[in-house]
Amino acid sequence: MSRTSTAVRIIPTEHPALAPRKLSVLIPAYNEQATIEELVRRVLATPTERAGFIREVIVVDDASRDDTAAIVARIARSQPAVRLLRHERNRGKSAAIRTALAAATGDTCIIQDADLEYDPADYLPLLFAVRDGAQVVFGSRFLARSRPAEMALPNWIANRMLTGLANLLFQIRITDEATCLKMFPTELLRGMALRREGFDFCPEVTAKVARRGIPIHEVPIRYRARSVEEGKKIRWTDAVRAVRVMVAEAIA
Repeated sequence: MSRTSTAVRIIPTEHPALAPRKLSVLIPAYNEQATIEELVRRVLATPTERAGFIREVIVVDDASRDDTAAIVARIARSQPAVRLLRHERNRGKSAAIRTALAAATGDTCIIQDADLEYDPADYLPLLFAVRDGAQVVFGSRFLARSRPAEMALPNWIANRMLTGLANLLFQIRITDEATCLKMFPTELLRGMALRREGFDFCPEVTAKVARRGIPIHEVPIRYRARSVEEGKKIRWTDAVRAVRVMVAEAIA
């Protein structure tokens, strides 16, 4: 049976009469001392209350070799909403997300990279989509423009190929499979028995959402790609792994 996903633009409407819900911001971090403090500051400054959500911030330091953990620990001492968890050895982004997910106390969660490629100010349209009834919401880098100005051509091609493959394998219609900003009901995400490693969270979770027949709503977000010199970690080999993960999930 065909399953289609919808791309929608949400017009924000405030819900002041509703009791606040909680958003858990899950941040996997590895060697991000240059950006983590500013990133957490931006997360805390985002007015999620406008959409009826209070927030908690869970940073999982994936055995960084720099001062990432020390910076977050300092922030947490003065910000009760911020929590730091640590891996004793480097286990990869997917494992760090699972660690954060296990500790989350919010009814809704969102994935946030520790760099500044994605702007936490874009949480609001995702949250309004949830308030208006969406279960799973992706922030798409390709709804507002076909190619973000800062995105390198090889990365753009890889994104287009991975999204096209997801649409083909799972009979969905999305524009950005590999986006970081993905929002879920926390218990739904916990119930998916995630198990992949490295950067395989995105293809695994997209496949598992699609196989359950859950529509993926998309809203446009901003994006500022960083270079390898600035600390970008994902490589072309991760795109190959993503293809393997999606195919394996499709035939499982």
